[in-house]
Amino acid sequence: MSVSRPQLARLTAGKAVTNTALRWPPFFLFELEEAFNAETATLTTILGIAEMAGLITLFAGKHLDAGRERLFMTLSLGLVSLSAILALTGSVTVLAIGLFVLGTGASLYTVGGHTYLSQRVPVARRSRYIGTFEVSWASALLIGAPIISVLLTQFGWRAPFIALAITSGIFMVITARDRDTPIAASPTASSSTTSSKLDVRAWTLIVASASIALTGFATIVIAGTWLEDDFGLSTGSIGALAFAFGAAELTGSTSSAAFADRFGPVRTTQAALVAAVVGLVIMSQAGGSLPLAFVGLFCFFLGFEYSIVTSFSIVSEAAPSARGRALAVNNAVGTLVRGGGAIATGFLYGAYGIGGSVACSVFGAGVALGLLAFSKRRGLQTEVSRSDLDPTLR
Repeated sequence: MSVSRPQLARLTAGKAVTNTALRWPPFFLFELEEAFNAETATLTTILGIAEMAGLITLFAGKHLDAGRERLFMTLSLGLVSLSAILALTGSVTVLAIGLFVLGTGASLYTVGGHTYLSQRVPVARRSRYIGTFEVSWASALLIGAPIISVLLTQFGWRAPFIALAITSGIFMVITARDRDTPIAASPTASSSTTSSKLDVRAWTLIVASASIALTGFATIVIAGTWLEDDFGLSTGSIGALAFAFGAAELTGSTSSAAFADRFGPVRTTQAALVAAVVGLVIMSQAGGSLPLAFVGLFCFFLGFEYSIVTSFSIVSEAAPSARGRALAVNNAVGTLVRGGGAIATGFLYGAYGIGGSVACSVFGAGVALGLLAFSKRRGLQTEVSRSDLDPTLR
């Protein structure tokens, strides 16, 4: 059993809306600083706390394993719409509440979608489906950010919130009315323990995935402010660069869909993390060179996107008898780490510039690489070419 292409497209489009709502504030942080009369450190702290809203997914695991994925995805889109409406008040306090609601909604949609696909798509094809689903992350920059840039420039800071409130409401109705694909039989789950507890294998991979999330978020949350501070880029210019970075992420997520199943998710994730670190080092050495900064950011986005997307498919099989719980815990741990990273990177950037934020990201990459290596040495993750399991991948 497998999810149809039209259904996958609808699920991905809904996630694209939630991701656009989630991702545009860090890139246009300086616009929100003016609109809400707030300091950079204040807003990065708010963003960090909002990220921690994803801890609510700890309570979603058993419900996801019970087949309520669509209910959670529908609810999440309603929360995204509500968050945008709250932000329209213009109060920094209400903005903080709205972003917390947004973090909750985005997290529920992510774990709902990942569980939905993991329960219905055989492991031999799972990276392909999850990689396609996560194209939505790249589209938030590739399509969403340029649109947000135009809305900000032409209509002011409230325009993006209005547009996202309406769009997420529309997709809430679409998601609620969609039909479910029956759950596929899982030979992996049947041959493993039926316990829903997460073992050492699962926790190792969950923490590795969370560390990858820290690698990305610690730099992404400050990227727009860095480009404005060090290179004087305008809102329109940052929107154009965000489009280019979205193209890098699109390459990363589609590469995950195309290659992770063929060449092994763990080893290719390790290679992608190394590429991300190379990009971070280039960024830290860019000085006043915008082309060098662009090359570093492009390399960083490409490596990070591949590694984070592929980590989701790795975790989806970390506990085959409790995929919903594993993915929910993975999101919660990742949320906690990203939130702490967002708060830390704001202060690190204020004290040390881009070098401070880069150091935080490199730390996350180092931890992830170490845990993935540990998982392979201890046999906690078997690296098998999926083409051995599915002849259509040859």
